[in-house]
Amino acid sequence: MTIPLIRVEEVSKIFPVGGVFGAKKYIKAVDNVNLEIGENEILALVGESGCGKSTLGKLMLALLKPSSGSILYYINHKYKDVWSLKGEEFREYRRNAQLIPQDPYSTLNPMKKVISALTPPLLRYKIARNRREAKKMAAELLEMVGLSPPEDFFERFPCRLSGGQLQRIAIARAISVKPKFIVADEAVSMLDASLRIEILNLLLNIRKRLKTAYLFITHDFAIARYFARNERIAVMYLGNIVEMGRTEEIIQNPLHPYTQTLLATVPIPDPKLARKRELPKLRSLEIPSLISPPPGCKFNTRCPYAESICEEKTPELREVKGRLVACHLF
Repeated sequence: MTIPLIRVEEVSKIFPVGGVFGAKKYIKAVDNVNLEIGENEILALVGESGCGKSTLGKLMLALLKPSSGSILYYINHKYKDVWSLKGEEFREYRRNAQLIPQDPYSTLNPMKKVISALTPPLLRYKIARNRREAKKMAAELLEMVGLSPPEDFFERFPCRLSGGQLQRIAIARAISVKPKFIVADEAVSMLDASLRIEILNLLLNIRKRLKTAYLFITHDFAIARYFARNERIAVMYLGNIVEMGRTEEIIQNPLHPYTQTLLATVPIPDPKLARKRELPKLRSLEIPSLISPPPGCKFNTRCPYAESICEEKTPELREVKGRLVACHLF
């Protein structure tokens, strides 16, 4: 792997809940996470809804501040905590870390035209010298994401665009400042199946052109496999990374019981094979409470292989067969 561009060290994020008519409680959305992403690398983050994937993405973009731990960014030949950056260094970080959000319908101001979403970043970061040059660059961006002729889209309001077109504009805005790192948060989950591969290929082509690193957040292992082929996958459960390694190695031979469960539920197009496949015999189908997760391994209430140690001690993420796994079985 290349030099890590962003490093996550012992990061946790706690949100308070309740407190109006009862005692205030807390949810640990991200729990002691460690990972790193190198320049021009893809890391696909996979897990069920509510496991903390999007929260971790926002922490890495400095949209949320960690309750503990550090988000380190490689700048001026050394690592610095993003919350210690000031002045020009923070400006550079903010430019180089961009988000492609999940909902394409909420990415643009419904009262403003498309052109007003693309030119301000170009002018703010002095990529364009004036409005005329910014408009020319905006046209090139729209052509890059497959919206042509660009002049037909400049004066449109978001209500006159489809979901696929809105997502392309969100991508164009994210790449307009030539970032080094992009968090793609369920970037294709709200698109029609016919558009998903097209958008994924677009993101991969942008990576080749701009040498951009991605944290690709998804709940779909099939999408993660396509986007992060020859790269890495991290599997997340209730705020913890439970397995991380090369994409094909994890898919072909999952080690953590939770990873095995996720892969076993991926739909198979062949009905004969689907009927023969045995689904994992989980101890429970209920997801533990986020407010009071079980002690020890958080998956122990559902894991078919759980032992007494799983209820007593939290497993550490350690190297097993060339990957990282957090499980007492290994």
